[in-house]
Amino acid sequence: MVYSLVIGIGLALAGILAWLLLIRTEGVFLGRKTVIWLYDIYAHRYDDIKQFDAYNEDYYLAQPILQRLPHVRAPLALDVATGTGRLPLALLEQPSFQGRVIGLDLSRKMLSVAAEKLAPFGERAILMHHAAESLPFPDDTFDLVTCLEALEFMMDPIAVLREQVRVLRPGGLLVLTNRQGLDARLMPGHTFAHDRFERLLCDDLGLQNVAIDPWQVDYRIVWATKPGWSPPTGPLPLAEIWRCPRCGAVEMAAVADGWRCLDCEALVRAGADGVIEAASVR
Repeated sequence: MVYSLVIGIGLALAGILAWLLLIRTEGVFLGRKTVIWLYDIYAHRYDDIKQFDAYNEDYYLAQPILQRLPHVRAPLALDVATGTGRLPLALLEQPSFQGRVIGLDLSRKMLSVAAEKLAPFGERAILMHHAAESLPFPDDTFDLVTCLEALEFMMDPIAVLREQVRVLRPGGLLVLTNRQGLDARLMPGHTFAHDRFERLLCDDLGLQNVAIDPWQVDYRIVWATKPGWSPPTGPLPLAEIWRCPRCGAVEMAAVADGWRCLDCEALVRAGADGVIEAASVR
């Protein structure tokens, strides 16, 4: 009797632990591969699970971003952890947005869903399979850098933030989300209290005009700009801004089966869906 009770309690505790590690905190404490695996599993149901609504995406996401870029009608944007292409789609569906968006993620199946959704926009939407801790772009490149509902699932959130600031041009806009509520407290080391996050952005990363505004139940939206000023980059083609994953040169040229570095001859293939396999080089 006692033995059965102990076994029952043990199984219950194991079930609770598995739920916390795999469901509630989405695998973040089990490592990068587990996080990617979970997102791959849910990729084709992700939009339904999140209940994205076109009106809300327009009103609460795309329009507020474009209102903060009033003098840049054709920005070059980078969406880190783009997932199923939520942010690129919201921007590209705006008649006033004439720019180009590069979406980057490590879940290949999420990118496949994004590729299908963004196919009508042609080369104005580019998708890359690549990690966020080391972005394959030069300093001061993008007019807009975004990372939504993803920072807490990075293995090193501060390193990811530093990379986003590095590739943002002076005067460019950074848009983030900061997790709040019970789920945030369940992910120590991956989430930040709002006041601490503001100090991190201002004092450690040197950003200015930082504002943390209400947005969703589980998140606040965060705005910041990079100090200084430089002319808008505009929707440059990928070949002019993409560093070779092997040698770091901005010498990538489109070839029949993907992209080849003109400097070191490294080959980066593109999938049948158009996603650039930048996480692997031949």
